[in-house]
Amino acid sequence: MLCGACNSSAPEPASVDIPSAQAQLTIIRAATDLFLSRHSLTLRLEGAGGCSSSTELFPNTGYASRRNLYQAGAGLLYVVGQFDARVIDPLHCTITLVEFRTLDRYVTFLGSFDENEQKRWTYFPASQRSELPFEKR
Repeated sequence: MLCGACNSSAPEPASVDIPSAQAQLTIIRAATDLFLSRHSLTLRLEGAGGCSSSTELFPNTGYASRRNLYQAGAGLLYVVGQFDARVIDPLHCTITLVEFRTLDRYVTFLGSFDENEQKRWTYFPASQRSELPFEKR
């Protein structure tokens, strides 16, 4: 049986190198439902000196997988989603779940991990696509 509208069970990684932070971030998306837009999301950090760390992000339970990436002060990075926010410290190779209200407001938008027009998981740099707000539900 062929299923043209089915989700692939193969993990889809999207990565970005951030030279100023000496880090590479990858978010790996994997379908958890054959037909619905449901995905697990894993964030991987590879930092200076070969360190690495990873964590599970809040899953996509229906078109909420986009994650915006920001650079904050002191070399920190933020990965912010509809329902969760992570602070990444590439120097100490840590990823921390934080409350939205604790995030610094003076940050630089670097880009987004999101689906493209063909529903493929990818990274869009800020030069390619402007920051998109999250919808209130």
